[in-house]
Amino acid sequence: MVPPNDTRSPPSGTKRPAPDNDRTISPPPLKRKAQVAISKSAVTNFFTPTSQKAKDRTAWFERRPDDDSPATLLVAKHVPESAAPNGLNTAVKRPKIAAFDLDSTLITTASGKRHSDDPADWKWWHHSVPGRLRQLYNDEGYRVVVFTNQGGLALHPDPKAKAPKSAKNRVPAFKQKCNAVLDQLNIPITLYAATGKDIYRKPRPGMFSEMKDDYDLTDSDIDRENSVFVGDAGGRIADAKGASAAAKDFSCSDRNFAHNIGFKYQTPEEFFLGEEPRDFARDFDLSNFPFSEEGQDGEEHVEKTNDKDIVLFVGPPGAGKSTFYWKYLKPLGYERVNQDILKRHDKCFKAAAEFLQEGDSVVVVLHSSADLLRADNTNPDVDTRSQWIALARKHGVPIRCFWFRTPLQLCEHNATVRSMNKKLNPESRQALPRIAFNGFTSRFKEPKIEEGFQDIVPVDFKFRGTKEEYDIWGQYWI
Repeated sequence: MVPPNDTRSPPSGTKRPAPDNDRTISPPPLKRKAQVAISKSAVTNFFTPTSQKAKDRTAWFERRPDDDSPATLLVAKHVPESAAPNGLNTAVKRPKIAAFDLDSTLITTASGKRHSDDPADWKWWHHSVPGRLRQLYNDEGYRVVVFTNQGGLALHPDPKAKAPKSAKNRVPAFKQKCNAVLDQLNIPITLYAATGKDIYRKPRPGMFSEMKDDYDLTDSDIDRENSVFVGDAGGRIADAKGASAAAKDFSCSDRNFAHNIGFKYQTPEEFFLGEEPRDFARDFDLSNFPFSEEGQDGEEHVEKTNDKDIVLFVGPPGAGKSTFYWKYLKPLGYERVNQDILKRHDKCFKAAAEFLQEGDSVVVVLHSSADLLRADNTNPDVDTRSQWIALARKHGVPIRCFWFRTPLQLCEHNATVRSMNKKLNPESRQALPRIAFNGFTSRFKEPKIEEGFQDIVPVDFKFRGTKEEYDIWGQYWI
């Protein structure tokens, strides 16, 4: 009989030998215990009364760009235990501000991935970063804040939108990562994360405005001469020289953001490592369009040359056609045919004919926001313009062409400024997709006298508004 505790197998073809009473029988093997990764501090924390546990020093909030929109801005306020109770310490205003981007400026991924959803996959961009930020706050009297674009997050996603559902799932991981970053810094600091494509997204100034409100700061309170914004998106061009070769920056949004808020701009290499600035370039440079009092004066070529006629505007969306009409042609008695109001193209022809029959001159401005992709909007090609030329001939009146030669990037800038600033948007025009501008370019044919125009008046862009309006227009919005 085989003892119950003997697990050995006899050789093949043999019987198990009888037990040897003089030989000690081995006990059964013990099962390996599972390894549990529980630290002593975790055990201590579990048995610590709630009233004695360390408080979470970072509080999270959400902000919305306006009353009619969902929240798109995440705000994290970190308050070390030794700091003021509200974490803002507004009783002592710090006029100097050191502001930073987050990714590729303060931190980077530890794994080397470009983006990571793992909240633990991060490390300091350079080992000097945390000490330098503490020095700014503790020794140099700076207010330290973070402004970061986080387009991969969605706080309140539209269920009908095509955006991936995982965008909302990334929010807890992002908060967890930021909590760890701010805990290690251990200074009073506020982080602003823009998740939408609205007023909060850099280079737009929305996050900066929220910061001023949070710290009860006016523009006169801020020492802009000694304030700085540090970010990696500086529009730097590629540098292929030797061992220090560097790639082109993905955008110029951080440099443009610093311009908008009036801060000195530096890259992380310049600020933390003391490197010399690299050459940079902007796709669209506002310095080429300074404010000028001459832009407010009447223009010599804007005159009514016929008792009655049609003026056809040709130019891409955002070229300044409506502003030009209200400033120069409306005072001359021209009526406007506007597809934004009339919606359908046939209604525009009918309205123009009625104005002509009543003895009025007509300006045709086609830029329907509801149907931007129609081939006949903005009069880009010969076939579209020929319909208005035929209407003029039918009513026996001349037709003139005003050709708005505004660069496409400037048009996109104009349209974006208008959609985000009510003061510059009396007609409540909506933001335009980039395809609206590219679509015009793909169809555009330069207007010619041979088409049947009495004359063609080229209109080059000038900012036509007040200095107060220019201060809004003259910021970067894309």
